Amino acid sequence: MTNDSKRLSKQAYGGIKGEDYIPFIPTTEVMPEATGYSIIMGIIFAVVFAAANTYLGLKVGLTISAGIPGAILATGLLKSIFRRNSILEANYVASLAAVGESIAGGIIFVLPAIILIGYNLSLITVALVTVIGGIMGVYFITPVRKYLIVQEHGNLIYPESMAQAEVLVNSNQGGQGFKSVLKGLGVGLGYKVLSGGLGLWSETATYTIVAYQGTMIGIDTLASLLGVGFIVGTSTSILMFAGSVVAWLGFIPLIKFFGTFAPEPIFPSTILISEMTATQIWSNYIKYIGAGAVAMGGFISLARSLPTIISSFKEAMSGFGKGGTTKDRINQEVPVIWVLAAAIFGFLLTWFVPSIKAGPVGAILVVFFSFFFAVVSARMVGVIGASNNPVSGMTIATLLVIASVYKAMGAAGTEGMRVVLLAAGTVCVAIAVGGGVAQSLKATYIIGGSPKNIQHGMFISLAIASFMAGATVLLLHSAYGIGSEQVTAPQATLMKLIVEGIMTGKLPWTLVIIGAVIALFCALAGLPILAVALGIYLPITLNTAIFFGGLIRKFVELRFKAHEVNRDDAVERGTLIASGLVAGDAITGIIIGAFAALNLSIDVLSGVITNDALRNLVSLVIFAALAAWLYSYSCRVKRNS
Repeated sequence: MTNDSKRLSKQAYGGIKGEDYIPFIPTTEVMPEATGYSIIMGIIFAVVFAAANTYLGLKVGLTISAGIPGAILATGLLKSIFRRNSILEANYVASLAAVGESIAGGIIFVLPAIILIGYNLSLITVALVTVIGGIMGVYFITPVRKYLIVQEHGNLIYPESMAQAEVLVNSNQGGQGFKSVLKGLGVGLGYKVLSGGLGLWSETATYTIVAYQGTMIGIDTLASLLGVGFIVGTSTSILMFAGSVVAWLGFIPLIKFFGTFAPEPIFPSTILISEMTATQIWSNYIKYIGAGAVAMGGFISLARSLPTIISSFKEAMSGFGKGGTTKDRINQEVPVIWVLAAAIFGFLLTWFVPSIKAGPVGAILVVFFSFFFAVVSARMVGVIGASNNPVSGMTIATLLVIASVYKAMGAAGTEGMRVVLLAAGTVCVAIAVGGGVAQSLKATYIIGGSPKNIQHGMFISLAIASFMAGATVLLLHSAYGIGSEQVTAPQATLMKLIVEGIMTGKLPWTLVIIGAVIALFCALAGLPILAVALGIYLPITLNTAIFFGGLIRKFVELRFKAHEVNRDDAVERGTLIASGLVAGDAITGIIIGAFAALNLSIDVLSGVITNDALRNLVSLVIFAALAAWLYSYSCRVKRNS
């Protein structure tokens, strides 16, 4: 059987064993993939996206998906300029472009904290940390690729991977599906220009419940989150929203209720609880609980998948050094020697490189946590996508352990903090890259490419793009100063507080343990741990938007519940539109970031609506209108009786 349709089959989303899935480009069809065109274009895109996302991350703490915009740009350029019509080449370019976002996230969360504690940060140090963490993040996924991508097909959705695959297929094939993607892209682009660019309305609408201890509810009115929610579906989005409900309507009012009359600030906050907003309570207390839940969820997830990891290693060992050249294209694994080399490379360089010099114990911890959390990260993006992957939460868990070990070994002062931050920064890059690689490998599996080619290409592009990302960090520090109002570096500031807290013997372990207990409860109750943990760790505004998208999909399914064919067509149509919304938001976000990097202000309409309540209302109304359009467009299918 071959795929002779112009769209992804229903089986791309599940309903069949992964081993039986036939990719969009069957392995019997020969098609160029890793060519000079795709390699050079992919590296250029990786450099651009790394610089843009490094800026955005240091400015507001967020990064923008690069895989989907990369897919659209690659298809357009390859077809229009180079007259090439290979979807595998376009997927290869998109995968290399995506690593630009990954390394940006890995760099900005920890390394700027070295500047904050009073040390200089060189471009070579940033590049070394990125390459060491990057090689582990790229190749440590190999032993679990088959389990996460193939065996969990249909269970782990990989929403952004599926969006990337849909964009690739429909952009390459044209037709009605491509028109749906373009409509979604155009609406997402225009929506982002008016809100995040020109500033006509806010991208977040919130309401403070004064009568309920001042806690807050709200929603990030972003087209991309609405699209992600539709792609993910209700089952996952409702668990994430449930975690946020527990945090924001349970824990925060509880803390405020008992802490209102506290005469002094309660660690780790430096502000009286009576004077704190709900967001400040979440930032100072709830995030530690969420980090504990994410960490414990990671340990439990790794324990559950351990048998598969072991069997995967055994299978890889049986083909030691062969590189899977005798297998079908979609099963061409990286030889296990690359996995071992990445571990040895990471261990030796982390130990001996003068600018890091973490010592043998630190090097062992770096390799262990890089593998552990790279696997966890790869699974997380299967639930929520790389754009919302809580890399900082897993990095916090890593930092807690590494700093505690160094403290026990006698490390002290700012020099001890510097070594700890460099070690944690290496792991952070591995975590971010591991998730990004898994996302690209899923899209590659759906389309029909070679995982070996993708992984090798992503490592080459991250090694080159690391210099641009590092240069962006140093440029912003030179221009504004890391930690200033212009470059707040929120995650790096948090990492600084944590490492100082541990090295000085002050850390809210109780909060971390509470999070671990919640994760244990979810495991015993049979609930998906990471979805709930993400709900606690991420802001309620983000999870509400994703939940809203999931509801829209549920409404579409209910509309055609009596007709399966109509329902599947409607969901597919909605997924194409949602993919376009994500892509339009991402592309525009990067363009806006470029304007900001050039210090050009474009929010010329921000003064049109000055009343905060009115801005919130306008944001909600327009977001609801966008959701209604997504529902209406999805339901425009031919009714089959």
